[in-house]
Amino acid sequence: MSEGKSEQITSQVSDRICKHMNKDHAEAVLTYAQRYGHQPSATTATLTAIDNQGMDLKAGVNGESLPLRIAFDHELTDAADAHHTLVAMLRALPAPADANA
Repeated sequence: MSEGKSEQITSQVSDRICKHMNKDHAEAVLTYAQRYGHQPSATTATLTAIDNQGMDLKAGVNGESLPLRIAFDHELTDAADAHHTLVAMLRALPAPADANA
C-alpha cells in the first residue's frame, strides 16, 4: 500500500485499501476473520470497508456470508497508520500449531 503522508481514510481510500487487501493479501483478510472476528471455521473473507475505528468484513462460514466488525485497538490517524496496524495485527498473532509436530 502506497499511502501518502497523513492521507485521511475517506471512502475512496477505504475502497483502495479493500481492493488491495482482497487482491494481494486474501490470506491475511481470512486470518483477520478467523482470528480477530472469532470465526475459525471461515473459509473465505472479503474486506468491505475500513475506517478510523475498525474494519468490516464478509466471512464465508458454513455456506453463509456473515458480516463482521473488527475494532482496532486505537483510533487510526491516517492511511499509513491503517497499513501499520493491519501488519501489526498479523504479527501479534501466535503462529498456528504445526499439525505435523
